[in-house]
Amino acid sequence: MDNVEELEKICQKIIKLDPKMRSARIINSRGHLMAGGMKKGIMSLEAQKQDEMMFMELALRVRMRHEFDQEFGQVHFSMSYREKVIVMSFPLANDDVLLVSSQKELDFGKVPFKILKIISPLKNKMSTF
Repeated sequence: MDNVEELEKICQKIIKLDPKMRSARIINSRGHLMAGGMKKGIMSLEAQKQDEMMFMELALRVRMRHEFDQEFGQVHFSMSYREKVIVMSFPLANDDVLLVSSQKELDFGKVPFKILKIISPLKNKMSTF
């Protein structure tokens, strides 16, 4: 199986976790989209150029969070509850990151932990992609 295909399947599995999911994307450490995208039938709230900027900013933020790993432990996920959406990021191996968005009504007390179970094998494998 092609590695990108495997990443795409993981993104689709995450999108199918809940009908309120909007997107699941895997971003590399330089801020480039590796796999995933918006759920079919859902329009992105931002333009493609803004996506690129958001991905680069996210990649930088993931790297910077390592500064506090010794004091607080590793980050498992981060979440922003915004006016229009919920945005979650899940660090992967090699400073790659899974970026997920959903409608605000998502059960954010459960879904992130389901996502962690899905990506747990991926966190160790990413170095081969």
